[in-house]
Amino acid sequence: MEMNYSYRKLNVYKYAIALVVDTYRLIDTFPKTEMYALSDQLRRAIVSVPSNIAEGLSRTSNKEKSHFLDIAYGSLMETHCQLEIAVDLKYISEEEFRILEKKIDEEAAIIAGMRKKLTDTKAGNRSDTNN
Repeated sequence: MEMNYSYRKLNVYKYAIALVVDTYRLIDTFPKTEMYALSDQLRRAIVSVPSNIAEGLSRTSNKEKSHFLDIAYGSLMETHCQLEIAVDLKYISEEEFRILEKKIDEEAAIIAGMRKKLTDTKAGNRSDTNN
């Protein structure tokens, strides 16, 4: 029996996974002394984004979907904050930050659009989110 994981087809999920990969690659350049501090916190935050998207979009009600998208958005903002700290600590360059920041901005816009679509939908279980 093959399961249908429809969230995997959505750009919001695909982009979130790509952000995880990009962030992990950047974390690999951090000083080894950061392994259990900022690096660990950053890993948790960025992994939370696609995880909450997957969990939320697997729910049946729009209210639940929106709730998990809120959490994903919050984790995305947490990631942004931690990357700013990494720049201040000189763990990453301003240019590396800007490249990831652009991707974070794009993902944030997609998540916000999906949330708006879910909250604007009057039918309680309509789930035609194509992002």
